[in-house]
Amino acid sequence: IMKMKNKIFQLYSICKKSESNFYCVLFRLIYYKIFYKLDIIAHPKVKIQGIENIITHNSLYIGTAYVGTSLKSDKTFLNLKGKLIIEGPYLIGRGCRLDISEGATLKIGKGGFTNINSTFIISHGVEIGDDCSISWGCQFLDNDFHEINYENKPPIDPKINIGNHVWVGCNVSIYKGTKIPEGCVIAANSVVRGVFNEPNALIAGNPAKIIKHNIKWKP
Repeated sequence: IMKMKNKIFQLYSICKKSESNFYCVLFRLIYYKIFYKLDIIAHPKVKIQGIENIITHNSLYIGTAYVGTSLKSDKTFLNLKGKLIIEGPYLIGRGCRLDISEGATLKIGKGGFTNINSTFIISHGVEIGDDCSISWGCQFLDNDFHEINYENKPPIDPKINIGNHVWVGCNVSIYKGTKIPEGCVIAANSVVRGVFNEPNALIAGNPAKIIKHNIKWKP
């Protein structure tokens, strides 16, 4: 009983700080537990379409973290025709948009978070490693939606792969075929496309390139 009381008090504290209606969040948590066996702590303004395509055995917080630039009226939308696989506890910020097409997968490792107002438009696949910090206003897009042909155009694997312990700065755009090794930092407002092979690098610019080597960062 004491353990249950502590969980309820913790949930109440989260709701109070994030301006979420406690009873609404609690009701949804119970509903998701009973019908989908999922531990989802969701803000009232969260809409999940295709919840059966979420695969996780850990807590998933959606829109329930306090960030000073977000409003309680900001809406979060997960449109999941494909799979959302999360290997550890995770937080998706308020105002985010996830659109995962049928047959596509967004796979996220253990730890880390995605901050407010970030967008994932996934037609093929995105894989994000453990302990990655994705800041606000970021965009992941693995499809051009139009085709440009030119002589000697190389074949491109459209899937995006982000290694372990990567920090994606605010307003970064990451496009199809991008590969980022572990330990890297992508500077704010960068536009990233291509394969980067050097771990622990600072990547910045438009188009993004490596500007610092052998860096270390911590959240």
